[in-house]
Amino acid sequence: MERSLGIIDHLVELGFSQYEARAYVGLLEASEPTTGYALSNLTGVPQPKVYETLRRLARKGVAVMLNGEPARFVALPPSQLLAQLDAGFRRRLADAELALLRMQPTAGAHYRVLDTLDTWTAVEGEAVRLLDEAVRHAYVSVNYEHAHATTDAIARADARGVRIDLLTFSAEAMDLVHGRAVRHESTEGVIYRHHQARHLAVVADSTKVLWALAPDGGAWDAVTADDALLAAAIKGYVRHDLYVQQIVAEFGPALSTRYGPALEQLVMPSPEGASEPQRASGVRGRRRSA
Repeated sequence: MERSLGIIDHLVELGFSQYEARAYVGLLEASEPTTGYALSNLTGVPQPKVYETLRRLARKGVAVMLNGEPARFVALPPSQLLAQLDAGFRRRLADAELALLRMQPTAGAHYRVLDTLDTWTAVEGEAVRLLDEAVRHAYVSVNYEHAHATTDAIARADARGVRIDLLTFSAEAMDLVHGRAVRHESTEGVIYRHHQARHLAVVADSTKVLWALAPDGGAWDAVTADDALLAAAIKGYVRHDLYVQQIVAEFGPALSTRYGPALEQLVMPSPEGASEPQRASGVRGRRRSA
């Protein structure tokens, strides 16, 4: 019986009681129809419980009681048991689905559940998972100098044929075969008061999304979900940035003439001037994370 303990555990997970699972496996191991007394000796199910357990199995159609004195039992073949369990599960699932759909509100508030993360280790772990599971297309915006695992995951996705649209604040270029990697250059040359902010955004296959922000550059706050609406918002954010950086790369001198170095005149200062950029000769600035 010891070699069958793993099977017993699986049956318990499928809804059998411990005694039911042991009795069913014992019937399978027996070479002929078995009495409750013999099954108790084989399986360790106590004799006061073994016949009650066998009757429950018979009512469920998992065992069959043969006529005779004393009563003997045989097990339903495993293939038939599995088919029975599968049909029962599908029936219960369909009933539950119908009942839950009837409970959906026809009007009023609807809620979305988002998972939250608060450490860089958790944030990057989720980013790597989304990228490793991406099938068709991923958008990524990364403004963090220690995102090495994310960069490796981007390379793996690109090697699998996933299209990657990447916006990076790193000075190092990244070559992609199935997408594009664009450096954020429009704010180089100026420093904003909150230039220490860092972020990571990932959208995979238009539904799976991660948005992570560290306003002070160290304390991370993030949400992640399988949600097409949130994914569309973050994807729009990344795509907008990509478009702006492409425009800057192609028309930089003309834009600088019109809006000043690093397009600083496009930034509207607050009444207190808290967002007023300052020119920093020889210092590479970073864009404020929204």
